[in-house]
Amino acid sequence: MRPLLIALCLLFAVPLQAAELKIASWNIAWLTTKPAGHPDLPRDLAPRQDRDFARLRAYADRLAADVVAIQEVDGPLAAARVFDATRYEFHFPDETDTQRAGFAWRRGLNVTRNPDVSALDLVPNARRSLRRGADITVRSGEGPPIRLLSVHLDGGCAWQSVQRPNSRDCQNLGRQAEILRDWIAARRREGIAFAILGDFNRRIERNDDFLTVLTEAAPLTRATEGFSNPCWARDGQSRGFVDHILLGGPARDWLVRDSFRVLVYADRDPALRDVISDHCPISVRIDPR
Repeated sequence: MRPLLIALCLLFAVPLQAAELKIASWNIAWLTTKPAGHPDLPRDLAPRQDRDFARLRAYADRLAADVVAIQEVDGPLAAARVFDATRYEFHFPDETDTQRAGFAWRRGLNVTRNPDVSALDLVPNARRSLRRGADITVRSGEGPPIRLLSVHLDGGCAWQSVQRPNSRDCQNLGRQAEILRDWIAARRREGIAFAILGDFNRRIERNDDFLTVLTEAAPLTRATEGFSNPCWARDGQSRGFVDHILLGGPARDWLVRDSFRVLVYADRDPALRDVISDHCPISVRIDPR
């Protein structure tokens, strides 16, 4: 009996090793608990019914990610309609916007909530302002930490130049790129692994000048590089991604090979697009070491 007790003590004394983490990004398209007709919502926005939330929760269960950067969600109550609150915790920026970028993560992970990247909201006093970035640090077991930033950037500049902008949207996106560059530079000085996940509203290509601004601070690995987006594709025609996962620092070496995935909805009826989302979840697995 005594050797058995000693063995059990030694077993429980061994530090918890870092496990692979599945990190994902999902824009859930006006996910809110506000009723139809609420002044914060578009007049033509159809409210989701219980069956729609059930469908979304089934997709969240199928995604089964450890950490999800979520966008267009108005807070924890809405997030809990999709992610089981007995299994997930939530964090959102300190703002009142209906469309917020935040996080859901599996309970049991060691998560630190960092200050919002409030500078990304270039027009904070506007009725429908731009969105802050949600910033957390995640550690699995005794493994090294990774800093994660959930973003939803300005739309209307999907491919045009941000360094020579010809519109207000491209000018805004260029300013947001500089803010992200500064955030990346701070992470590089820390020497910490990091990732930026979310809806960039940008079809980033290899020589994109938006990406050029970011990589002035540090090299980045773009998980969507080399892939086309099958989400709601018609007649087999896919398109470029506007949702991305950018890995930097040690996280570039943590990326598990061939782990990039797009969760394509089993529901194919285009009429369901508005009650599910026009964005599909994307994910990768990382192996912190």
